[in-house]
Amino acid sequence: MILVDSSVWIDYLRGTVTRQTDCLHALLGVEPVAIGDLILAEVLQGTATDKEFKHVLRLFDSLDVVQLGGQAAAVQAARNFRVLRAKGCTVRKTIDCFIATRCIMDGLTLLHDDRDFEPFVTHLGLRSVF
Repeated sequence: MILVDSSVWIDYLRGTVTRQTDCLHALLGVEPVAIGDLILAEVLQGTATDKEFKHVLRLFDSLDVVQLGGQAAAVQAARNFRVLRAKGCTVRKTIDCFIATRCIMDGLTLLHDDRDFEPFVTHLGLRSVF
């Protein structure tokens, strides 16, 4: 299963063409695509109108929703942050630690356009589409 980060969803919903949005477009309806609960909140918070909010919510209705948090994920996300920091890589956002950690824990592949995930790929085995 492929978990799609908000960095890709936002571009996709804006109609921005990138290799990540092209990939997402090709995956929808063909491969299992998931969204994290916190990613869902991020994307919905960015909607400008009630109409847009409802439209995006309907789009995401057909996706699997992955719970990114919980005690085990929180502890492991903190461990991963510390490991990366010790290697000289500081992840800027806690939510990215949760996203990467959940993907690693559950064997999910991440589709993203955010450099904060690269240390997780390089040092911790996160599977990324690109």
